[in-house]
Amino acid sequence: MDKQQIVAYLKDKDIDKIKFAFADIDGILRGKIIGTEKFADGLQDGYGFCDVVFGWDSGDTCYNNVELTGWHTGYPDRPAKVDLSTFRTIPWQDNIPFFLADFSNADGTGLAACSRSLLKRIAAECESLGYHPEFAQEFEWFNFRENTQTLADKSFTNIQPLTPGMFGYSILRTSQNSGFYYDLFNLLKQFGIPLEGLHTETGPGVYEAAICHDHVLAAADKAVLFKNSVKEIANIHGIMASFMAKWNENLPGCSGHLHQSLWDKDKSKNLFYSIDSEYNMSDLLKHYLAGQLYCLPHILPMYAPTVNSYKRLVEGAWAPTTVTWGIDNRTTAIRILHPSEKYTRLETRIPGSDSNPYLAMAAALASGLYGIKNKLPLNIKPTVGSGYQDKSNGVLSSNLYKATVAMRNSPIATELFGAGFTEHFTQTRLWEWKQYAKAVTDWELKRYFEII
Repeated sequence: MDKQQIVAYLKDKDIDKIKFAFADIDGILRGKIIGTEKFADGLQDGYGFCDVVFGWDSGDTCYNNVELTGWHTGYPDRPAKVDLSTFRTIPWQDNIPFFLADFSNADGTGLAACSRSLLKRIAAECESLGYHPEFAQEFEWFNFRENTQTLADKSFTNIQPLTPGMFGYSILRTSQNSGFYYDLFNLLKQFGIPLEGLHTETGPGVYEAAICHDHVLAAADKAVLFKNSVKEIANIHGIMASFMAKWNENLPGCSGHLHQSLWDKDKSKNLFYSIDSEYNMSDLLKHYLAGQLYCLPHILPMYAPTVNSYKRLVEGAWAPTTVTWGIDNRTTAIRILHPSEKYTRLETRIPGSDSNPYLAMAAALASGLYGIKNKLPLNIKPTVGSGYQDKSNGVLSSNLYKATVAMRNSPIATELFGAGFTEHFTQTRLWEWKQYAKAVTDWELKRYFEII
């Protein structure tokens, strides 16, 4: 619906308020409820929002190492602009109208720190080259019989999973929590986030969901909303959902794999598919894949943005550790699937469920387009067998600090995303590492408190 239709809809339904939100640098939704009169008044120029939302971390501690905003700027308002195409109603909150917003113009230019704006700009570049980018993200996450208060009371210890045991693809486990399970599938569909599949994974209380594919911006919108929606629906059932990449060292981590393909403008032909080529891989797909492999060491924090992300990227834990690709190989960084023209795609397996979907998809698309624009040859052979053992093309950085320094010093990152975004984002990741480095952990207490 356009502006006039939405305003008329709100009036006809006698709706007095709407909710809107946007993603911060960590992909966390920040927003508010406003009256419909204020909503109508701000549709043209936006709604003033304190830009501290891009000047603090996930715990609302203000950065002291960024230039974009801070005490030195006085934390002014920035105009958050609602995207009317994202209109939906929230079925578990009395069908209140909801919109996503960002801090950019229609072409994606604007506030360098806004992750949705960055993706809009890269998507526009892709379309200017004649390609339609089709994406989807899938998520794994753990569910717990906890809430905010119980976790605080227990200091995040002795956390109780929703169900015991390692029971992947279990019909029994989901039946034991069928109210939650079916609410996820049904309410998400009503909210405009249809799922291709939903099932348990290996681990106590862990689920996996594959979101239906869509244009890259709509796919990222759905992924961001999916994470927040799952948490809200879980809370209704007395459950806490966590998208932390690796909450327990003895259990598999939680992935956020990205499926992607490029189509012609009318979406009639999958440009990644070639019936005459080995593995049905078109030259365009080979260039796209080569670009992702080449750029990967330069942009890793956009896939793995937290200290905890790198606890997931370890050998033998269903997550990649090397710069590799393979045909239907779940041990490599990139997996190529070619069952048919309709479903031929590339799956980037580095992102965890803790990733900001806008940044992860921006990284994947921009690096793939880099390979296409520069006609990079696919010189790396597909890995057959274990990708953990194939280190011929390099390994992924082992922690957030190493990965961030590499990105900060990389001309590739600046070329792909611009100096403003690259500087701000890498400074926020270095801040994250600094907070971790000064913390005294339970591991240190147990190891050193008595004996040393």
